Amino acid sequence: MAPTPTHLVVTEARLLDGRVVTVHATDGVVTRLQPHGEEVAAPPGATVLAAEGGLVTEAFVNGHMHLEKVHTLAAVGDDALAAYTSGTMGGSLTSIDLASAVKSTYDRAWIEPNVRRAMEAALTHGTLHVQAFVDVDTKAGLEGLHAVLAVREEYRGLVDLQVVAFPQDGLLRDDGAAALCEEAMTLGADVVGGIPWIEDTDADALEHVEWACRLAARHGARVAMLVDDAGDPSLRTTAMLAESMLRHGLVGRGVACHARALATYPEPTLLRLEGLARRAGLGFVSDPHTGPLALPVRRFLDAGIPVALGQDDIEDAYYPFGRHSMLEVAFLAAHLLGFLSGPDQQRLVELVTTRAAAVLGLRDHALVEGGPATFCVHGSERVVDLLREHAAPRWVVRDGRVVAQTSTTTRTATTGLDDGPAGPALS
Repeated sequence: MAPTPTHLVVTEARLLDGRVVTVHATDGVVTRLQPHGEEVAAPPGATVLAAEGGLVTEAFVNGHMHLEKVHTLAAVGDDALAAYTSGTMGGSLTSIDLASAVKSTYDRAWIEPNVRRAMEAALTHGTLHVQAFVDVDTKAGLEGLHAVLAVREEYRGLVDLQVVAFPQDGLLRDDGAAALCEEAMTLGADVVGGIPWIEDTDADALEHVEWACRLAARHGARVAMLVDDAGDPSLRTTAMLAESMLRHGLVGRGVACHARALATYPEPTLLRLEGLARRAGLGFVSDPHTGPLALPVRRFLDAGIPVALGQDDIEDAYYPFGRHSMLEVAFLAAHLLGFLSGPDQQRLVELVTTRAAAVLGLRDHALVEGGPATFCVHGSERVVDLLREHAAPRWVVRDGRVVAQTSTTTRTATTGLDDGPAGPALS
């Protein structure tokens, strides 16, 4: 006997293009976006959500997250944070060395609860896809990886993790890291990571990139690297990545995170890099809130180069805040990147939904008929309010079922307070 179909109906859903529709979904697939005003009854037993004109967007995508490091700032101390965020990123190598000290204490017993806390925050805020970098090196070993892989299984079907085996301290600088990363790929990591600019010479940086791309090609995997993170336009590790992707048949399967120094590139060099990135199908993730320099996001968007935004860090040696809310990330980027006009606000939402999905190679990440019923129902009717408030969605829907619900109530002296214990007089 065939299982009974499951139905979900979202009434008065406002799409980003301005249409107001009723969203119908059956067995996790959007079957119809019914124009507002047409009368179609909900199927018997359907779950019905009243959007009441609120925006409905695709689920959020976080293109860059150091997941095993979340909530470790207290253990690391402020020196690494101060080095990373000062000046033009000149102290970024120093900050990485300072932050690495905590890895000698890595233990999945305390890492797993931290990761779980970040995953609950992701679920609450509708961030259902995360590219999660995990340090794999001779200090961290595989302890953080085991913790993240375990929590990934707990949240399977709720939040998708693309786990990146990340040699944070370098390969040539950290003898043994390459073997650990290769083991990580056999244990279940999805993406080969890298940070070539951290090496001591350009030749070592190139070998770092080549190793990662060879390994990715061998596993049929993607590659994701922190490139041009330090504010030095002479390092040119973004170009190294794109060229290596072309050599190893990884076209369309690579992500460049940060790429902050591109903001300081001379015009001819930047033009050449844009052409190279297009040929390699290289996508970019910018995290403008976690450092004083940022990728030229507007320019790359106008040039047709795939770009996304990332959370990057939550309360660790590189950033003291963070809620795993991609709307909060977009709100911060609006100011830091100057994306303030109406069309720019629309772009910001895309940078954490559909454009971000394209950067990570996610398919079918669009709220369309025939697509997955995975989306967020918001309380705001306008994009400007969505970004201004950057509140958790009213409902988060994954494959046609509600996986998170948030409601808030505030009463003031002008709207009426519930009777309760006497307190200080309002004045």
